[in-house]
Amino acid sequence: MNQTAAAASATRASTSPEKRTIHIMLHEAKDTVGVAVVEGIQAGDRLNAWIMDDDEIVAVTAKQDIPIGHKIALKDMAVGDTVYKYGVDIGRVVAPIAAGEHAHVHNIKTKRW
Repeated sequence: MNQTAAAASATRASTSPEKRTIHIMLHEAKDTVGVAVVEGIQAGDRLNAWIMDDDEIVAVTAKQDIPIGHKIALKDMAVGDTVYKYGVDIGRVVAPIAAGEHAHVHNIKTKRW
């Protein structure tokens, strides 16, 4: 597994068939958030995150309910940190985000304005 910022809080997932369900997708190992691709993610759920570029799965535990299509933090992030999604800088953290928390407009803002 690549030693990256995202992988720092996420761990390698089990390879048993029932553990291979993909809950979160990200493109690159440097991504600090992934996108929920299943419905019904609830706080406490152990989630598998597929790193597409590496074809690797890491795991993170949801700390909050996460709606499908929304972002989930893969590592702890402090105010001012850059957020990466799909390998792209999508903004900066404006309120602390813990690994497994919902990452959205309440804690991430664009750098454009």
